[in-house]
Amino acid sequence: MNIKLASTILRVVLGIIFLAHGIDKLRMGLGNVAGWFESIHVPGFAAYLVGPIELLGGLLLIIGLFTRYVSAVLAVVMLGAIFTAKLSVGLLGNGGYELDLALLAIAVFLVLANPESWSLDRLFREKGAPKR
Repeated sequence: MNIKLASTILRVVLGIIFLAHGIDKLRMGLGNVAGWFESIHVPGFAAYLVGPIELLGGLLLIIGLFTRYVSAVLAVVMLGAIFTAKLSVGLLGNGGYELDLALLAIAVFLVLANPESWSLDRLFREKGAPKR
């Protein structure tokens, strides 16, 4: 499998997962999410940031727009989730941070490797590239 295909799969799957999490937070109601955040000693206003970031970030990753920047923001969200809500539960088990760690790793890969993938980022880069 080539790196272009692999990175495209990782980007789209990460986008789908974050889109689903963002939709879930909106369905629950951001006020309810804020209440849960406060119950685990995270400022409630963070719910009003995280929900839309996950939703919009997921959409942008699926289409491949601003991939590096979106992945960096989502990596920060994952670090926040691990250190505020999941670390005390442990790596494995109900509520463990194994999924968060995997999502963090994928996001960091997309930030650092930035391989040529099939995306809008690539399309815009090609259009704006100087002609030789």
